[in-house]
Amino acid sequence: MTNHQNPGKKKQKDTLFKRINNWLHLWLGLVSGIIVLIVCLTGCIWVFNEEITGLLEPETKVAWQDKPVVKPSELMRIAANLYPDKVPSYANYQQGRAINLNLRAANAGPRDRRTGNTILKVNPYTGEVISTEEHKPGESDFFRFILNGHRFLWMPYEIGRPIVNYGTMIFVVLLITGLIWWYPKKWNKSTRDKSFKIKWGASFKRVNLDLHNVLGFYALLFLAAIALTGMVYGIKWYSEGLYWVTSGGDKLESYKRLDSDSTLKGKGYAPAKAMDMAWDQIIARHPKSMGFYYSFADTAEAKAAINITVYPNKGQFYNSQGYTFDQHSLKELKRQDAYSVNYAQASFGQKLRKMNYDIHVGSILGFPGKVMAFLASLIGASLPITGFLVWYGRKFKKKSKKPKKSLAKQPDTAPSESSEKLLAEV
Repeated sequence: MTNHQNPGKKKQKDTLFKRINNWLHLWLGLVSGIIVLIVCLTGCIWVFNEEITGLLEPETKVAWQDKPVVKPSELMRIAANLYPDKVPSYANYQQGRAINLNLRAANAGPRDRRTGNTILKVNPYTGEVISTEEHKPGESDFFRFILNGHRFLWMPYEIGRPIVNYGTMIFVVLLITGLIWWYPKKWNKSTRDKSFKIKWGASFKRVNLDLHNVLGFYALLFLAAIALTGMVYGIKWYSEGLYWVTSGGDKLESYKRLDSDSTLKGKGYAPAKAMDMAWDQIIARHPKSMGFYYSFADTAEAKAAINITVYPNKGQFYNSQGYTFDQHSLKELKRQDAYSVNYAQASFGQKLRKMNYDIHVGSILGFPGKVMAFLASLIGASLPITGFLVWYGRKFKKKSKKPKKSLAKQPDTAPSESSEKLLAEV
């Protein structure tokens, strides 16, 4: 950094490492800026998707009652009466809210969205249908649209997904190079002020630079946590490597669909009875859980199984527990993946993997954590904008006005560099 005590002293040349670091930060930032902007902005909105949905749909709020809720077989009956050509795909039970019952075409697979779907909001105690949503093929609701942008930039999945994944990895590199560039060569009152405070009364260029440097520093750890957990969902080698490191060398078991014994079709329980019996078992094991995700077995497919995920805490997923049952014999099929292991019995690596989504959206710290994730993502979205303005101002506007040559001899104490260059050092 320039010596403020002796302005006439020549500026010390940056080391090769620093020049490479700054070059990487500049050009990687320009290349990935639009990706970071979209991913961070959509992430801001997605963080509060449950809270916003609840506010926009007050009619789906249902006060808790100390009585049994509607069973899966009853949901199947409701669906058959209203939509004979559709079958239940899944039901999302949340304490204090209506049941979200998703229906699909009877001739479509459970994950086939080409035929559209219907969502019924059902009173969990009376079975009354509060509202209905019809989605045409390819149509999605607002938050699905936001999630699609967050995951693959509204592009074809096979194109957009890798762009987001490796754009996020570049963002992690930018956080590191940005911290190195931010770190002053010498700590004093002036550099501390420039590093930790925004000088609101200064010029636009100075305020913009402060917004980039200061806010970027304060949000760095949060943004790093969000980015590193986000890459788990898209980069296989990174996900497996991270699990290997955090678990002490264990291999990450991928999720595998467990099948029912197809040879028992027609010999075991009737479909509706099997659905209810599986539900009763889970309710008995987890009577105080705040939510359940019930995936109906496709009765037209003999190998299809019943899947139930339990959410003990509202708005958190780290301690969720998954169960799978044979739809014919009701035998419990044991899952082996890290997400399905009981949290209390999980290893450190498994616990960290189960916490991954909650860390990603901030819900690991409850509502305050989501607020912090929102603010950090908002700052993350601003960094490409403020960074571009810093670069543009130096690259194109610096030479727009050439200073007039003075015939008078400059005093030895005159500053050898502009204030803009001084700011560029920190």
